Amino acid sequence: MRRSTPVLCAALVLAGCGGGGDTKTTTSTTEAAAATAQQPGGCSRVAAPRPKGRQTLARPTARLAPGKRYTVALQTNCGTIRIRLATAQAPRTAASFASLVRRGFYDGLTFHRIAKGPSGEDFVIQGGDPLGTGLGGPGFTVVERPPSDLRYTRGTVAMAKTQTEPRGASGSQFFIVTAADAGLPPDYALVGRVVGRDDAVRRIAQVPADDQDRPRAPVVIARATLRTG
Repeated sequence: MRRSTPVLCAALVLAGCGGGGDTKTTTSTTEAAAATAQQPGGCSRVAAPRPKGRQTLARPTARLAPGKRYTVALQTNCGTIRIRLATAQAPRTAASFASLVRRGFYDGLTFHRIAKGPSGEDFVIQGGDPLGTGLGGPGFTVVERPPSDLRYTRGTVAMAKTQTEPRGASGSQFFIVTAADAGLPPDYALVGRVVGRDDAVRRIAQVPADDQDRPRAPVVIARATLRTG
């Protein structure tokens, strides 16, 4: 799973008429409003956020309390995605991801990549880049080798990395597997799994993308929150 991808639209950038009771005009206005409210895939239409730019954060050192359950909620214009962090299998990666959530790092970022398999089947959706291009990160790297028997099945959340980085390297970019089984080698640090309804993930996977995997309409993380319990 690559972290560097071709340049994405800076990052996916993204009237009323008086009619004097004209039925045709009223209908057209209503249809236009409905088209504005929704985009392909059933997601709400939103403006693309301004990229946050290059980040230089210090590597987090805090750890999550063992035995507690941590869930991240990503509120997007396609619905809310809930991720149960794999604190037992991947304590360092889970703690790093949680630290970024607590800092508001993911707020206002996008899903910049919607990738399909060779036959057009679902593969992964990817986000968490402050540049919105697939080339950015938080300014630090955490390395934690994933379990050797890890399979990237539907709903698995893992961290993206470049081909030159070591196995289990991670920054801020993550991907959610939308294939039944992505068939990837155990090279990508485990974050956790999507829990509860996965409607939002499915909606994002349905957003049309170009031949560089860039969504044709913005998919935005409005806010990310962390819950314990």
